[in-house]
Amino acid sequence: MPQGDAATSTAWETIKRAVGRLTRSSPPRMALLIFAAVIALFTSLLMMPWSTATGESPEFHDALFVATSAVSVTGLSPVNTAEHWSLAGQIVILTGIQVGGLGILTLASLVAASVTHHLGLRTRLVAQEGISTGKLGEVGSLIKTVVICSVVAEAVLALVLIPRLIIIEGDILRGFWHGIFYAISAFNNAGFVIHADGLAGVNHDPIVLWTLMVGVFVGSLGFPVLLLLWRYRWHIKSWSLHTKLTMEITTLFLVVGAVLYAVLEWNHVDTIGTMTTGEKIQNSIFASVMMRSGGFSVVENVMEHSETMLITNALMFVGGGSASTAGGIKVTTFAVIFLAFLAEARGHEDSSAHGRTIPAQAVRVGVSVGAMGATFVLLSTLALIIITGEDLERPLFESISAFATCGLTSGLTEELPPSGLYVLSALMFAGRVGIMTFAAALTIRQSRIRYRYPEGRPIIG
Repeated sequence: MPQGDAATSTAWETIKRAVGRLTRSSPPRMALLIFAAVIALFTSLLMMPWSTATGESPEFHDALFVATSAVSVTGLSPVNTAEHWSLAGQIVILTGIQVGGLGILTLASLVAASVTHHLGLRTRLVAQEGISTGKLGEVGSLIKTVVICSVVAEAVLALVLIPRLIIIEGDILRGFWHGIFYAISAFNNAGFVIHADGLAGVNHDPIVLWTLMVGVFVGSLGFPVLLLLWRYRWHIKSWSLHTKLTMEITTLFLVVGAVLYAVLEWNHVDTIGTMTTGEKIQNSIFASVMMRSGGFSVVENVMEHSETMLITNALMFVGGGSASTAGGIKVTTFAVIFLAFLAEARGHEDSSAHGRTIPAQAVRVGVSVGAMGATFVLLSTLALIIITGEDLERPLFESISAFATCGLTSGLTEELPPSGLYVLSALMFAGRVGIMTFAAALTIRQSRIRYRYPEGRPIIG
């Protein structure tokens, strides 16, 4: 073997052993490193002169922010995606959305499998917690399902959007490209748009709006839920507890969000007040779906009433389903915390749902995830207030949108200096991968203590 080939082979074997050790010792840390490496890759691609419409390299903070936003499927951007980036740059962004939409834990499992040629038990445990299947043996098949499901769903959305956008645009190539872009952006809950004026050109077209809504809704359910729905259709008794809770809370928030948005904005002339009754109802449902993590909007959020923005904050923070393309603390986390509160209020020792007891460990992890998310939002909001000198409303809205990888904006992102963009970039990173890996680490790290301290009861409340 030539000396150069031998050196390359030795280096590759060293990398394989290092990745194998890291995967076995700390899969969550492996996921974090992979996610950071992917963001670095897409940042470097967006830094190329050919990625911008002007042919000049963009500012580093803009490239880093957009790459993080794309890979974390958020949708926030400090620049106009349609005008700032070239077609090549938009393709890079779309590729980042697709990679990020597959899920960082799925990506970590795929990389670990390609390097070590197998999924180890600990890696399977991480993947199981990130994409709750209930069976270790199903992790490999579910990863394939994630890829197949994404491609099929996006293809169906594109088949609807492409002919409609060709008619609206009056241009076959533009309509084709926009249809593919919005199909991928919608299913992955990314919220990126490549019209200079956003969705203003199609804000009353029911085909486009309902297709985007369906794509975002399906993507926000999560791949474990989609897998069970495909297997058992509407035989609800065969659904897992995770699927039942996800469908119940998702439907509840969808209805509540639409009703509250309609009530609060019905006569507001700056939002939906001048629309017909049918358009008001349609746009209220659209807004409710996008609050959950979709990020598309036909109305400027900063023009909404403060009460509406507060409701949006709450729904963005909760987000969508676990192991989905949506963000937030996840609807099942909210459900577990609420059920624990309900059990405590009733004086029950354990919380339960649908004839199943929810383990105390799941409650602890749920509370930890919620508390960590609230802490991230608090710190980033404080940082943005200090950086911008703004009042609370817009920094809070932008922080929750970044943490929940939602993408709705109050317009603050476009006004931020580089320091503010770095704050939101870190928040998008933490919101997309930090919560999942944190929960997985808590679930895996179970050390049995062979002694107990005497009980002490602090006064609560």
